[in-house]
Amino acid sequence: MGHTLAVGPTDTAPATRTKKRPPPGAGSARASAVPTRGAGADDSAVPNDEEVIGAIILASRAMVAIAVRSLAGNSDEVTLPQYRTLVVLTYEGPRRLADLAEALNVSPSTATRMCDRLVRKSLVSRTRDELDRREVKLTITPAGRKIVAAVIERRRAEVRDMLQAIPVPLRRQLVNSLQLLAAAADEAPEIHWGQGWY
Repeated sequence: MGHTLAVGPTDTAPATRTKKRPPPGAGSARASAVPTRGAGADDSAVPNDEEVIGAIILASRAMVAIAVRSLAGNSDEVTLPQYRTLVVLTYEGPRRLADLAEALNVSPSTATRMCDRLVRKSLVSRTRDELDRREVKLTITPAGRKIVAAVIERRRAEVRDMLQAIPVPLRRQLVNSLQLLAAAADEAPEIHWGQGWY
């Protein structure tokens, strides 16, 4: 069927509807970044495994991105494994190399190389055990503590900003879901990964 062109006020073709303009702020970057379900989707329907897996992976990518960005502001260029070493020494105190390697779930040789770099950066120091002078303990320095405190603050600030996009009535549901996810992953809270997402 061909198209009829409008030629004057006597046309019988129905008037073309004008498009509604979106309300102010509807096209914001934050709003467009939030994934939405397909049209007509039932929010009460139980999601299938693939939908849940996709949502968890998407959320984990966001958390990893925050962790990486929180370390980027350090002039000492501390890596994520090095930062975790600093956290262990901060919250569990001086440790022998073997104990530190066990806490980090790495080999003693890996822990040695990592601590060598931290010692060169003056973020960790080596001290002799008072009872057994043959034992060397690793201790965090004031500079190392300062890095840990700065990273924690940056992470909390970024998560706090992200929280503003989550409606208050949904926050209890979010907390319950995250706790359920952590339990399913068998992630028991450790002293050095406690409050504040260290």
